[in-house]
Amino acid sequence: MSSAIQKLMEPRSIAVIGASTDPKKTAGRPIAYLQKHHFRGKIYPINPRVEEIAGLKCYPDIASLPETPDVAIVMVGTDKALTAVKELAALGTPAAIVLTSGFAEHGPEGLKKQEELIKAAGSMRILGPNTIGMVNITDDIPLSPSSALEMDEFPKGSVSVISQSGGILGSLLSRATACGLGLSKLVSTSNEADLGLADFVDYLVDDPSTKVIVLYIESIRHPDRFRASALRAKKAGKPIVVYKVGKSEAGIQAAVSHTGALAGTDKMYDALFKQTGIIRANKFSDFLDIPAALSSGRVLKGKRVAVLTSTGGAGTLVADSLGEWGFETPAPDEKTAERLRALQPGDQAVLDRNPIDVTLAGLQPDLLRGAISALLDSPTYDALILILGSSSLSMPDLMAGAVRDCMQTSDKPVLAYVSPHAPIAGALMTKLGVPAFSQPESCSVALGSMLHASQLKESKVDQGASVSIPAGLDIATMHGSLNESEAKNLFSAFGIPGVREVIIDAASTNFDAAKALGEKLVVKILSSEILHKTEVGGVALNVPSSELAAKINSMSADVQSKAGVTISQFLVQEMAQGGLEFMVGMHRDPLGTAILVGMGGVTAELFKDTHMRLIHPGRSFSEQEALEMLKELKTWPLLVGYRGRAKCDVASLVKAIVQFSGMVAALEDRLLECEINPIFVFGEGRGVKAADGIAVLN
Repeated sequence: MSSAIQKLMEPRSIAVIGASTDPKKTAGRPIAYLQKHHFRGKIYPINPRVEEIAGLKCYPDIASLPETPDVAIVMVGTDKALTAVKELAALGTPAAIVLTSGFAEHGPEGLKKQEELIKAAGSMRILGPNTIGMVNITDDIPLSPSSALEMDEFPKGSVSVISQSGGILGSLLSRATACGLGLSKLVSTSNEADLGLADFVDYLVDDPSTKVIVLYIESIRHPDRFRASALRAKKAGKPIVVYKVGKSEAGIQAAVSHTGALAGTDKMYDALFKQTGIIRANKFSDFLDIPAALSSGRVLKGKRVAVLTSTGGAGTLVADSLGEWGFETPAPDEKTAERLRALQPGDQAVLDRNPIDVTLAGLQPDLLRGAISALLDSPTYDALILILGSSSLSMPDLMAGAVRDCMQTSDKPVLAYVSPHAPIAGALMTKLGVPAFSQPESCSVALGSMLHASQLKESKVDQGASVSIPAGLDIATMHGSLNESEAKNLFSAFGIPGVREVIIDAASTNFDAAKALGEKLVVKILSSEILHKTEVGGVALNVPSSELAAKINSMSADVQSKAGVTISQFLVQEMAQGGLEFMVGMHRDPLGTAILVGMGGVTAELFKDTHMRLIHPGRSFSEQEALEMLKELKTWPLLVGYRGRAKCDVASLVKAIVQFSGMVAALEDRLLECEINPIFVFGEGRGVKAADGIAVLN
């Protein structure tokens, strides 16, 4: 852990540059909040116009400080901020929080000033600029002017938040406090001129008071560093929950390959998050619900859930949602049912089915306590959901009291759905370690996240082998869009077999070599200018070998008419029979390079059954990674014998994906676009063959 970041997060002395005497002004709030929340270290206000602020001696400038502060908060104008940062760095200050705006967020001129800021900082670390600061709730250290700090007290907990938006940070702080969720550290990284997401994730991985890391992301500026820090968190068993804005794909331009149309920026983020074990919150409401569940510290070991309800309709809502998420709600086993029936003689309560409904029996504390204990003791259930009905409005402590008595006897996850609007009852449950939710679907989202988190340490993936360009392959001669034959020769050099084929000149009268490929043939134009051949009539299937000459002539005329291009060569291939059509392609963007695998053929974009995974720089996929990609597809059952179909040669397809990823990694930035579509997958032991492909090199 960086000592400078440690000082930033846990300072013993703080200088406030540009402090105001008015606690209602932005520049006056940091000192006011430090005092309000009982900061135990030293505070040094700096303002040349006054001698005292909030009972503290005020210093005219940085040079007059009695000691080097651990952290400085900079709140002066842009030019003065540059000077202040330079002076603080010269003094040896470990870190500065630059609240000042007017830097990179203001365009090229601001970016230039931001570069000057970092140069002035030297070895001193910078949080910001244009940040709202940070709050260490664990140690009572608020270094921020956020108005959310007006609250008198915050529940301390084990959830830490890093946000690229200062406003969102304040929103989460206030919302968490209202729902009873305890937080530990909050950081607004904003411009990330120096310190960014990865730096603080690394810090929180080592922070003993943090169990769950929450990230609000607009963009990842340093993907490799972020990936490494996320994998550290995964290895440490600390789940990361991300809310990523900018999911819309509007404005994304499709590339020349199907892959370019099927991939996209947000899908690349999905791939990155999945590979690093990150849980993505798809709704803003999930952004606190998921961490609340994870911070309980309880591990979900299976999918069997008991629902204890005092309102039948709400129980049905929760059970329906659980079913949609793949969770089970089995009836109690006989021993558990017997314990439940013994709690309430007669037929007022429905205690031997799931949801377990106590509506007619009344909410008697002994009944609730006994039912909760029985369900937590039951070997039939892995988790329990409690439903708080209208009584939680008048008696918010009723269910909480029963839960409090039973929680110590079991380590199973317990969640609550608060059916009416009863925030006090919900917050009370959350503080007891029973995450409470206001939406029935949130229970399923929370349990799904808990199941994911329980598998973090178990999921280990081999990073594959290092790669190189095969001997004899003269890559230096390859430029621009390769024609199909050239592209498949490239694939073949990396071990990916293709269909049998020959090149025929348009003026040729000798078709013996082509006819040797079989009675039925595939005829294609061979052109580096036209990559989507089907759209201009440049592909014909099941062509009788006896009609080859006529087909070449008619195809030449069609393409000339539709595309205005004269075709001089044709590619004649064997007609592959009995295989499934898949595709494998690559996609590059600022996050890295990804391999895309999915259902292929001309309908690839229609069905969009694909999965993406980022490659490790300089390394191919392992066979395990390639197989996991295939298992993510809806089409996977077709490969392994769906409804009596013959099984396909999955091992050969896995090998081809590994070889393709190795080719992409070896060629690095030389390879701009690449795709095999389709690659035919035949029956077990019969291999795979690339039937068409695109490759574009710079």
